[in-house]
Amino acid sequence: MGADYLKEMFGLEGQTAVVVGGAGVLGGALCRGLVQAGAKVIVADLMEEPCRKQVDELTQLGGQAAYVVVDVTSRESIESLLADSLKQSERIEILVNCAGVNAGNDFLDATDQDWDRIMAINLRAVFQACQVFGRHMIQAGGGKIVNIGSVTSHLPLSRVWAYSASKAAVLNLTRNVAQEFAEKGIRVNAICPGFFPAEQNRKVLTQERIDNIMHGTPMKRFGEPEELIGALLLLVSPIAGQFITGTHINVDGGFTAAWF
Repeated sequence: MGADYLKEMFGLEGQTAVVVGGAGVLGGALCRGLVQAGAKVIVADLMEEPCRKQVDELTQLGGQAAYVVVDVTSRESIESLLADSLKQSERIEILVNCAGVNAGNDFLDATDQDWDRIMAINLRAVFQACQVFGRHMIQAGGGKIVNIGSVTSHLPLSRVWAYSASKAAVLNLTRNVAQEFAEKGIRVNAICPGFFPAEQNRKVLTQERIDNIMHGTPMKRFGEPEELIGALLLLVSPIAGQFITGTHINVDGGFTAAWF
């Protein structure tokens, strides 16, 4: 098995990927992995300057990249994201839903505004993006969708109860959409990261919480963003992952294994 064989198995030459939340810490790593596998990447996020910076980094790697500003709380903005992406490429083969927010508070202190914001960004946006881009992929003859869940898709954790609920729903939605799209040539899967240095979990990482996480993580460390790339490339590969749909990959240092 040589390098050419692996490149054929996992290569994404000629394909275009839209990464929603692509200007963030984890989304940025996924963008880099896709570019290095040969895909053209469209970075989609809320603020223009972080998108521009991410595109600059991707082009410095020798990849093709562009960006589109999107507000994932708006269906119209997601529809515009597809339209603007199709100005950059004739077809979108890959969609990665990576946008996410959190709020670290006790259950009784949370507000309706907390709930609505988290559900709008973490869950409703995934539903709408799968629907909007799914229609395009059906018309184009197929595609791959990867939604970003969490270890909290499986386990309730303190002070992130709304986030946990949203990510559990993302995993369930992924399975349902996979069944709906399977005969249409679209594979839909999820990646469930453990504890990574992403902005949404830094806000709740007290030393006590870090100690508890390390106690529950057999590998005794946080994940590095680049450690999500392998799972993504498997799931979006047109060859290596062609019989994988409706499932998830935990990338969590053994955290969920220690609990089940």
